[in-house]
Amino acid sequence: MCAKSLLSVSIFFLCCLFSVSVFAQNRTVTGKISDRKNGSALDGVSVSVKGTTIGVITKADGSFKLSVPPNANTLVVTYLGYGREEVDITGKTNVNVSLASTSSNLNEVVVIGYGTQRIKDATGSVASLGTKNFNKGVITTPEQLLQGRVSGVQVTPASGEPGAGVTINIRGASSIRSNNTPLYVVDGVPLDNGGTSGGIDAGAGMSSARNPLSFLNPADIENISVLKDASATAIYGSRGANGVILITTKKGTKGQGFQLAVSTSVANPAKTYDLLNAADFVTYATKAGGTASVINKGGDTDWQDVIFRTGISQSYNLGYGNAGKSTIYRFNFGYDNQQGIVENSGLKRLTGRLNASQNLFKDKVRIDLNFTASNVKNQYAPITDNAGFEGSLIGAALLANPTYPIKNADGSWYNNSDANFRNPANMLEYINDRDNIDRYLTNIAGTWKIVKGLSYKLNFGYDNSSSKRQTYMDSRLIGYTGSQSIRNSPSIPAVTGDGRGIVQNQKLRSTTLEHTLTYDTKVGDHSFNVLGGYAYQVFKNYQFNDIWDSQIDKNKFPTSLADFAKHSVPYVYGDSSKYELQSFFGRVNYNYKEKYYATFTMRADGSSKFGENNKYGYFPAGALKWRISNESFAPKKVFDDLSLRLNYGQTGNQDGLAPYSSIVVWQAQLNGTNSQINAASPSLKWETTTSYGAGLDFAIVGSKLSGSVDYFHRSTADLLFLQDYPAPSVSAQRWVNLPGKVVNKGFDMSLNLQAIQHKNFTWEVLYNATFLKNSVEDFGGRVIPTGTVNGQGLSGAYAQTIRGGYALGSFYLPTFTGFDANGISQYANQGLSSIVGNSIPKFSTGLTNNFTMGKFNASIFLNAATGFVIYNNTANAYFLKGSLKNGRNVTYDAATSTENPLNSGSVSTRFLEKGDFLRLSNVSVGYTFSAANWKTIRSLRLSLTGQNIFLISSYSGLDPEVNTDHSLNGIPSRGIDFTAYPNARTFTLGLNAGF
Repeated sequence: MCAKSLLSVSIFFLCCLFSVSVFAQNRTVTGKISDRKNGSALDGVSVSVKGTTIGVITKADGSFKLSVPPNANTLVVTYLGYGREEVDITGKTNVNVSLASTSSNLNEVVVIGYGTQRIKDATGSVASLGTKNFNKGVITTPEQLLQGRVSGVQVTPASGEPGAGVTINIRGASSIRSNNTPLYVVDGVPLDNGGTSGGIDAGAGMSSARNPLSFLNPADIENISVLKDASATAIYGSRGANGVILITTKKGTKGQGFQLAVSTSVANPAKTYDLLNAADFVTYATKAGGTASVINKGGDTDWQDVIFRTGISQSYNLGYGNAGKSTIYRFNFGYDNQQGIVENSGLKRLTGRLNASQNLFKDKVRIDLNFTASNVKNQYAPITDNAGFEGSLIGAALLANPTYPIKNADGSWYNNSDANFRNPANMLEYINDRDNIDRYLTNIAGTWKIVKGLSYKLNFGYDNSSSKRQTYMDSRLIGYTGSQSIRNSPSIPAVTGDGRGIVQNQKLRSTTLEHTLTYDTKVGDHSFNVLGGYAYQVFKNYQFNDIWDSQIDKNKFPTSLADFAKHSVPYVYGDSSKYELQSFFGRVNYNYKEKYYATFTMRADGSSKFGENNKYGYFPAGALKWRISNESFAPKKVFDDLSLRLNYGQTGNQDGLAPYSSIVVWQAQLNGTNSQINAASPSLKWETTTSYGAGLDFAIVGSKLSGSVDYFHRSTADLLFLQDYPAPSVSAQRWVNLPGKVVNKGFDMSLNLQAIQHKNFTWEVLYNATFLKNSVEDFGGRVIPTGTVNGQGLSGAYAQTIRGGYALGSFYLPTFTGFDANGISQYANQGLSSIVGNSIPKFSTGLTNNFTMGKFNASIFLNAATGFVIYNNTANAYFLKGSLKNGRNVTYDAATSTENPLNSGSVSTRFLEKGDFLRLSNVSVGYTFSAANWKTIRSLRLSLTGQNIFLISSYSGLDPEVNTDHSLNGIPSRGIDFTAYPNARTFTLGLNAGF
């Protein structure tokens, strides 16, 4: 059965199942919800019958209408940023409720591992972000919703390409080789962070990785919780070492009805390179020693204008939700068509989501179903992370002589008979690179309330992803020889011919099964919440690739991959892997009189990646909290909340460690022989992170000012590393645990100020900041290079090392002191390299201002970072005076410099720049129409959003928030910029309506 049929049958079945109770009606209660201080209507307030799932949300004018059972006596009214109210409705049919604004709503419930918890009961460091404060506009993946918004969380996109991968670190990076990505949990299902689309070098460099979370529709997300310290993440054990991000999707409510959201966006490059125009190019190139007749070909081409465009994007979401006495459900269907600002790039996504809950047997049993189906189609422009000096698309456009025409007078492609020239327009015409990714995420859970306070939950999750990427390079592609080797496949010889076709297939499967028992009880003033559980996960990965080189006449070159396969001999290779994770875990939450709190957690993880000696890792954690404001001596008129938190814990890490790393692995060769590629490591240990810290939460002046400040210290030991072994070793590599540790320490803080709360005008200020210091300690004399640098004459060059006493991402370079009188580079200390800065910001911050004025509302968000540097590999590779002499374009700064055209562009601090920036990241203005008298439309809102409005930075590249993958031997790099896809400035017009 196809996916569409399966989804249709599922929806029909569930509608039939749930419809029995959805439309049950009893008596009707109406009313209006308003702000207690200024009397303004509150839209989207949750109004529910206490002890049931019956509820509704208010309309734009604050009104609601709710059908309640005859025996219902109490309504519960909740709204983010306001106090919780319980309203007596005995004998009443109309109630009006005013809510008190409070930024520190202590009764607000946040999502934590395997459950929820009131803010006032939380002992760990947990940050929660709702739809109100998400980033707005063209949002492709969930991380973009919180970029810059949460203290301690750094989100750095690989580039501005639609669906590009991101680097996300929570309170710093802790591993030198393993994955530093946090664990993502969607509605209780832990995801595999593996990539879902192939990335073989097709002969023009390695394309950037795609974001595996692009299958999630951001419009489906209700809340994102970030678990930052070990006391919060230890419940996830080995998968929580880098923090945990819990994503909760939207659920249905009583009377929700249809919801429609449509938007159209216009995007342009926020910045382009200041390259010489044709006339100035001839002038400066001649001065640099170039021959005028060779340099000037009579054209006038802006090659950046050839490859960049105005990107038009559209988004459509249609949802329907409802709830009854025992049933809740919500459907949503979304379609996004994001056109990239580079020609031939973009993303199309079709998603369908169903969330449903059904109570059975007098609410003794609840069945929850969450199902997502998505289809993502990426179109790739030929932009790569590691192309040679002749460049991929952006590199080719930067160095292309502006006097070259796009085509000759006879209509043929211009190539100047130059083996180093790649015509960017020709590349766009004759490289076709697309993928198709289907992904299905299913979560079915059953909860049984055995007796009062005791419940059992069975949770089953299944994540299924299949992708096919097809890359086709025509023989008419100028400058392409087809002789490049295949990266990441050392056993595959170089393939040659007049063109190339590649098909990459990848399948990822993960299955999760969890059993948990939860017991809540209160004995006098002592409250206990006890959780015990077992989890089993299995992860499977399958890859299969076909690579063809044409062996036929260029003039009869195939027009499709299918036709290509008929005339070419393929190289076929693939791989598969599997690993399992078995876990036992428990947690006890205790509080006494809501003044003294304690949390104790233990998790044991067993992984098939490790040998028998260390298969299991044990990860304990504990936290204490003293709510000082509840003490008799606390000044109640000053503090609404004042709490001190202490935490300690350990978490493990196995991400990045390949399956079967503890045993001998053989690889089959094309000649029929086998070769040993990995030696056994039966004593390999878990990478372990030990964390401790303290936090202070506060709310003062009637909760007008609230916030938290945390100190953290994280130390990661037993560092996993793939060690090379020279001959005559039986294998070239083996996984080991290195001595030493990676330490992250610092402070993060968040503040919320209700600056003005008047009837016709409100002003809310949200601020977050992070101070971070990263260092590698007790590493001995070991030095690990990384950070490859690309460019002509730079083969084998690198810019970073990992060594004791310095941060990850530290640059190790000769110090450039300027040009001498002859324009030749000068270096300090006889050109010897030294540590000259690192790429991890020491300080990052975000500032949000939210305003309301009548039916208008506005939000302005700025973010900034300081104390880090960027290596401008683009300038190192292309913007040298010598490029002019050789007929390649440069920037005006390079053309007017005192550099000698014969000077070498060696790797040095000449190309190392401060990355400090301040960005007006997100501005949104909206107007909510009054729909009180409309028969069909319940709510209507019009909005205009701008993204990346302006950037203040001294960095000469396009954007300092970039992280091109320049890893070396699998060691991640940081802070290197090489012909990255530029970030866009985007404006979005949106319409939201409820029916």
